[in-house]
Amino acid sequence: MPPRRSHKKSRAGCRRCKSRKIKCDEIHPRCGNCLKHGVDCDFEHPEVLTELQTAPSPSTPASSAGFRSPVVRASVPAFSFASAAGPSFAAPQLCRPPATPTMSLTTPAGHRLLELRLMHQYTAMTCKTFTFTAPVTEDIWKITVPNLAFSGSQHLADAILAVAALHLRSLTPNDKDLVRASHAYMAASLAEYSATLTRGIDNTNAEALFLTAALIAFQSTATRVFMKDELSLGRGGNVDGEERERNPAAGCYAIPFSWFHSFQGVKAITAASWQYLRASPVVTQVINSQVVLQLDFTSGPETFFGHLLDGLEEELAAMRPASHNNSNNPDSQPPTPSVNDGNGNPPLAPTPEAFNTTHNPNQDLITSTRQAYQHAVAVLNWAHKIPHKGAPLAFPATVSRRYIELLEERQPRALAILACFFALLKSMDGVWWLQGMARREVLGVVSLFNSDFFGPDAYARWWPHLEWAMRIALYEDGSGGGSGGVIPAEVWGADWFAEEEALAAEGVSHGGTDSYFRHIEMLSQMVSAVQSIPPVPE
Repeated sequence: MPPRRSHKKSRAGCRRCKSRKIKCDEIHPRCGNCLKHGVDCDFEHPEVLTELQTAPSPSTPASSAGFRSPVVRASVPAFSFASAAGPSFAAPQLCRPPATPTMSLTTPAGHRLLELRLMHQYTAMTCKTFTFTAPVTEDIWKITVPNLAFSGSQHLADAILAVAALHLRSLTPNDKDLVRASHAYMAASLAEYSATLTRGIDNTNAEALFLTAALIAFQSTATRVFMKDELSLGRGGNVDGEERERNPAAGCYAIPFSWFHSFQGVKAITAASWQYLRASPVVTQVINSQVVLQLDFTSGPETFFGHLLDGLEEELAAMRPASHNNSNNPDSQPPTPSVNDGNGNPPLAPTPEAFNTTHNPNQDLITSTRQAYQHAVAVLNWAHKIPHKGAPLAFPATVSRRYIELLEERQPRALAILACFFALLKSMDGVWWLQGMARREVLGVVSLFNSDFFGPDAYARWWPHLEWAMRIALYEDGSGGGSGGVIPAEVWGADWFAEEEALAAEGVSHGGTDSYFRHIEMLSQMVSAVQSIPPVPE
């Protein structure tokens, strides 16, 4: 057996490498390991010694560490809101740039001041931006939600701070510390949220999970405000031939699927934990504060967005096998199911998944496609009448999974509907987490029709269905600041306040806000908790 090679044991390595029990290359002013992981090195920043000396050892159980800021936690994984497939961006580095003359966020005083600043921002301003219809819920977001977080919900506490950091970032966009903090807190919230879901929902965590899901949806939406116009589907402008062949839309505008995943997640959590949430005064007030969805499934020119369904039957007919494409086949025109809640009242958000079909698999797909389009257009027609009440935000939360699949397939009709949804957000342009959204997203969607993806005739064919969305997206109120107030009826196509009064009167005869509970009861009975909760990004 050959003798062991002699080596000189160095004691001059940085403290972080020593704590991790790895060899330090002792390069100054920042060792290679710290440079690789993007963390402060005590060679360069001696002040981090305090943090390293007080941090729990690797063998310390996580529970004994208590509520520790993600800013000073060990590396947290990055998460993508776009899909459940995995991370889509690198974990934000939480070190202070060497030239920044401010206090490092990795020092105890630094992260304490940051969290104090974020909590003040949340309670003073951010919580007020979640309410469109009922001021009573402001106290819930301002007082009750933080108290729930303080009582032991790490994911809710981190979600609160993440949204507050993003709000502050909208006011001071050049503050790099806020950029890193918003990413880090939300990544930490998602990690704990996922772990809690894995352990299971019960009466002790259902409220906090529901509220965290809502804050994740806000964060996912608001993050889009800070993104530059996207020209690819996650690969910058460098799209190789193989990727372009697999995904012809690569290199074009990227649809924000994160909106749908996050808002659908709120619906899924609600359905899965309804047995606990239905007795929660906090959740019931939040739910009851929403404007009741009163959907009219009438199609045709008599509804504002009825034109989006023009030619639908011909499109569906092309999906049928030749053997089914004849008038003698009883399955060629399946009847549209009656949609109500069993009491003659319009449902809150009927989804195509709720209908049972008895046709062959291809016919099932045709039926679900028809219902997906009809439902999406019905939501647009309703939201168009009272957009100032936050009604358009019901769209990503209530559309069916089939509609999202149609978007993923880049179906022109689904994209035209999406453009109209984004145009509806112009009514809320004054809200920080929706500011500029209508203009950017509508222009992005329309750019797909003007690209090679759909062919040379697509733009001319679909322009009549996109014209209103473009007009609203580009509308300026004369103040130079876009539109955040009431858009004139002759431009918008409806008088918001007259329509609100009409819908309010109609809502009395339809049972008012308890329609929400009827729908949620039905939804929670249709799906099991395991099936209804979408996978959380890992």
